[in-house]
Amino acid sequence: MTLTRPPSRTVGTGRHARPAGTGRTVAVLVLVVLAALIPVLGPSPALHGTGEAEAPGTGGIALLRTVLFAALSVPVGELFVNRLTRALPGAPPERPRSWSPYAAAAGFVAALGLASVVATGNLVPDSVADIDVGGLYESRDGKLALLEVNGFLAAGLCATSRRPGLQVWPLAAVIVAEALRAHPTTEYSPLLGSGLTLVHLTCASLWVGGLLYVLRTLRQWRGAEAGPALLGLYARVAAVLLAAITATGVCSSLRRMPPGTIADQLTDTAYGRVLLAKVILVAAVAVLALWARIRLSRAADPLTACSPARAEVVALGVVVAVSGLLTALPVPIRW
Repeated sequence: MTLTRPPSRTVGTGRHARPAGTGRTVAVLVLVVLAALIPVLGPSPALHGTGEAEAPGTGGIALLRTVLFAALSVPVGELFVNRLTRALPGAPPERPRSWSPYAAAAGFVAALGLASVVATGNLVPDSVADIDVGGLYESRDGKLALLEVNGFLAAGLCATSRRPGLQVWPLAAVIVAEALRAHPTTEYSPLLGSGLTLVHLTCASLWVGGLLYVLRTLRQWRGAEAGPALLGLYARVAAVLLAAITATGVCSSLRRMPPGTIADQLTDTAYGRVLLAKVILVAAVAVLALWARIRLSRAADPLTACSPARAEVVALGVVVAVSGLLTALPVPIRW
């Protein structure tokens, strides 16, 4: 068994036959570009016709949060999958090169950018002189922003050390800080909201980062017998993660949009529109995950499940971008 296709394989028998992977590669590139543009171009279309005002720098903040979420998922997924592989008998010792140091650097830059916004009173600074670093220590949001900056810095140092597993602690601190930031003390039952976000963000990071690293590991193993076993083990855990993500997402939405107002707010508010887009995307990801699971259990070559799994990774990248946009939009009014 192998993860690579024979180079001579083509689609079609006519004169215009082309490699089988060409169309898929183009589709992946288009989706990646769209995912990168969502945080930048998303606020205006989402806010159009809602009567809600766009806060200064919404697109930039959405982009920074997208980078932060992605940077969090990569090392969390690597730690998760490395733990799974230790439970597999006969697993090859080879592992893909870790992306954790690069993710920590990207997360550090994104967290630093978000901290600079907090330091200027949640406004985009025009110059370095506008940033009041000392003021970060005087507010709850400022302290949480600094915690995220220091968390990614510590995670990067741990990732390049002899004990990269220690980065789980600063990464956990970043997740806790992000959960607390998303629910200010003025909100209705903020601790409950922070708890839901904590579980939601943790499970999402494990799902997204874990799948990415599983596919990288399978490519590294090049058809080893432990490959399908690792993919199957991840698939079983991912089913639980999806259930937890769905449950916490529904509960969080009901807290911000009571049942009697959901239908209206999903179409009349920017938050509701982007949330609806996220739900549709997650449903598509769930279908891809189910398709991969069916292939894994029924196909003659279980590694054919990697094809829908790769599409699932791309779709999850778009979900991360939409999530970044969602955090930058105004929270709907609780009618």
